[in-house]
Amino acid sequence: MKSCYIREMRLLICLLLVCGGTVSGAEIGPEKGTLVVVGGAARDSSIYEKFVELAGGERAHIVVIPTAGGAKKYDEDYRGLEVFRQHGVTNLTLLHTYNREEANTEPFVEPLRTATGVWFSGGRQWRLADSYLDTLAHKEFWKVLERDGVIGGSSAGATIQGSYLARGDSKGNTIMMGDHEVGLGFIKQVAIDQHLLRRNRQFDLIEIIEAKPKLLGIGIDENTAMVVKGDVFEVIGESYVAVYTSDEIKAGKPFRLVAPGQRYDLKNRRPAFRRRR
Repeated sequence: MKSCYIREMRLLICLLLVCGGTVSGAEIGPEKGTLVVVGGAARDSSIYEKFVELAGGERAHIVVIPTAGGAKKYDEDYRGLEVFRQHGVTNLTLLHTYNREEANTEPFVEPLRTATGVWFSGGRQWRLADSYLDTLAHKEFWKVLERDGVIGGSSAGATIQGSYLARGDSKGNTIMMGDHEVGLGFIKQVAIDQHLLRRNRQFDLIEIIEAKPKLLGIGIDENTAMVVKGDVFEVIGESYVAVYTSDEIKAGKPFRLVAPGQRYDLKNRRPAFRRRR
């Protein structure tokens, strides 16, 4: 009986080590797939290289969604497609509507059903919420992740990935808690801000966290991204990601900086370290 118990304990320890310390599924990030969340003004080619790699490299089918930009129409000359062409992607689809009814139709979502990556371009995040939140398109975004694909976005395309929509007011982007407060929710219990240090926004998320203390605030600087797998993100690019918790704000520590190459545990709200081999 004792030897059987020892064997079972050894098996449990092995499972914990293999799964990075937990045998449960992700609670904050997506169960499957990866997110690439960019703080805007991405110039570092490694960010796009990482996204394209996760989408399948040259075999990727990437759907680019420019809706946040607010233009009357978009066509194949849209410059947001060019960066992926420069990285060898030939199977690109531009997908856009301001009409929620259209976003609920089978013909509109058809390209998403073969997509290995979805990219949300910058602009105003409330436009993305107006067009896609709780539509058939939204369901298909999730299915891209369920197929182990990747969802990415820059600036507004970063903020929309959180559950709480920071700077979502349609009257202006200086209002932190406005008339649109729900994002697409690929990361749960999180509010995401962008252009953090470049635009001197490093204290702005405090307003949201003080009002909604259960949320985790994440601010991402320009030319910087967090790559989210499960409940852990790693920072890539040239600058920092700032993390805000209610407890640390109350303790007089408004945010914690996470540097390129460092990792953070979204579930346990603490730095995540790689295991030594």
